[in-house]
Amino acid sequence: MIDRDGILALIPHQGAMCLWDEVAGWDARSIRLRARSHRDPGNPLRSHDRLRAIHLCEYGAQAMAVHGGLRAREAGGAAQPGLLVALRGVQLHVARIDDLPDALECEAEVLVEAEASQQYAFRIRHAGALLAEGRAAVMLGAPLPTSTPSPL
Repeated sequence: MIDRDGILALIPHQGAMCLWDEVAGWDARSIRLRARSHRDPGNPLRSHDRLRAIHLCEYGAQAMAVHGGLRAREAGGAAQPGLLVALRGVQLHVARIDDLPDALECEAEVLVEAEASQQYAFRIRHAGALLAEGRAAVMLGAPLPTSTPSPL
């Protein structure tokens, strides 16, 4: 098992923006993670004191990042930066997640990968019930966006 500190060493998401607490298992094709961050009132994705199910897409994307970091570390390197470019087939089976008492559990698996991109499928459950599922695509090596004002 890999704890939160181990996850923080693998991904660019730091502090409260790192949503996963532990890696329950992984191999070259898939990863399983757990989180309780959905219960945290300081979760940066919350608005109006709620955390909506749409934010499970970010949980899925971060699962991809953790998996990429683990795979890169095992190969003796570091993961390339990635940029989420598409979500497909996303199905949300609840409206919100901040009121769920137990840990969220995610399974993510590589579907397609190339030198500059990857596509994963993800499924997120709570107490065995499916909350969300979908696919996410990432461009690798893409510069991460910066917050610069656009000229008017």
